[in-house]
Amino acid sequence: MSRIALVDVNNCYVSCERLFRPDLLNKPVVVLSNNDGCVVARSAEARALGVVMGMPWFKLKGFARQHSIVALSSNYPLYADMSNRIMSLLSTYSARQEVYSIDECFLDLTEHGHAHLTEYAQTMRSQIAKWLGLPVCVGIASTKTLAKLANHVAKKQPLWRGVCDLTTLDKSALDALLAEIPVSAVWGVGQQHTQALIKLGIVTVRDLRDADGPFIRKRFSVVLERTVQELRGVICLSLGWDSCAKQQIMSSRSFGRSVYTFADLAEAVTVYVTRAALKLRQQNSLAGAIQVQIKTNPHQLKAPQYNPSIIVPLSRPSADTLMLNAVAVHGLGQIFQPGYAYVKAGVMLLELLPETRAPIDLLADIEHATRRTTLMHTMDRINGKYGPNAIGAGVAGMSERRDWMMKQGQKTPNYTTRWSELAVVHAA
Repeated sequence: MSRIALVDVNNCYVSCERLFRPDLLNKPVVVLSNNDGCVVARSAEARALGVVMGMPWFKLKGFARQHSIVALSSNYPLYADMSNRIMSLLSTYSARQEVYSIDECFLDLTEHGHAHLTEYAQTMRSQIAKWLGLPVCVGIASTKTLAKLANHVAKKQPLWRGVCDLTTLDKSALDALLAEIPVSAVWGVGQQHTQALIKLGIVTVRDLRDADGPFIRKRFSVVLERTVQELRGVICLSLGWDSCAKQQIMSSRSFGRSVYTFADLAEAVTVYVTRAALKLRQQNSLAGAIQVQIKTNPHQLKAPQYNPSIIVPLSRPSADTLMLNAVAVHGLGQIFQPGYAYVKAGVMLLELLPETRAPIDLLADIEHATRRTTLMHTMDRINGKYGPNAIGAGVAGMSERRDWMMKQGQKTPNYTTRWSELAVVHAA
């Protein structure tokens, strides 16, 4: 029997914030989305007060003041850095790891045997808590879907002490446990599926597991039928042990204010190209085309609407920030129209291929190409050492002058990724 663990950071964004703000412990805390728009993370205390995911901040402000809810802007550099540290630490517990999201990963624990998996998982939790200060729960089962469910149980039921290993339960105990859990807790079963399943009398996880597979496939989809099989212990979702290179890379953000000029849009596009090109080089790929898109606000019904995009092919595949930016700004010039209030821009790198499969250009200036590659590597090293905006294309390194950037009125410092914002401890 396979034994797969799903390790998940509890309330990841809030936990990362509390790591450097111990004064937030045991207080209701919410983290807001881009431009401080809506709630994307909440502490258990905020959840207990009735705060729901996706609640707009402007509707929550009065309630937050009344109940002393602390609202913070998203601090993505902090969350990403802490995630990298956790995933690196967890990789020492299994040679086979699939990083599923910023706060979750699967580990193959089959080779570790059955008798001491709970103790092994508790060791993971203790080391992460001691080294990184973040709380995690671990779910263990024979399939990915069951492992996600086991993690849900580990979080919701304190008697498991943060680790739920479903492989230790006999059939009657497992049946009883699954009969207590609503079907909505199953990975991939959304709100619409939940409502439709309940109408069919499929209310609990046990009901879904015991449902007729062909009927589920006919009534819903082959994907949900595979979920049924996974709940029965049949592996339908393989684990991606090897990190696969992305086939597309997007960089996009909403603006903190409306943008009207080509210069401001070109500045934003330059910043997004710089970010996307770095990711491209990190996976050792080249791009063959780039898409540029700009948008007005669809919620401003009385305002003129204009949402164009353009795909511009490159003369040859490249990961050169300067070349990609020149092509992107040229494409922007073809779709830009004055007189509109733009609220978002984005770029997407397309037609990606590995560096090793790049076509040979017999007419290329090898010396020039080598210098440009060296320049990109030097730029990456400088930004890696001094911060992501230390050096870039054109205005890409002058973040303090961009008043169009997304609003982050309550953002905490980049405690772990910027020297000037390191946490300072004072002796009592």
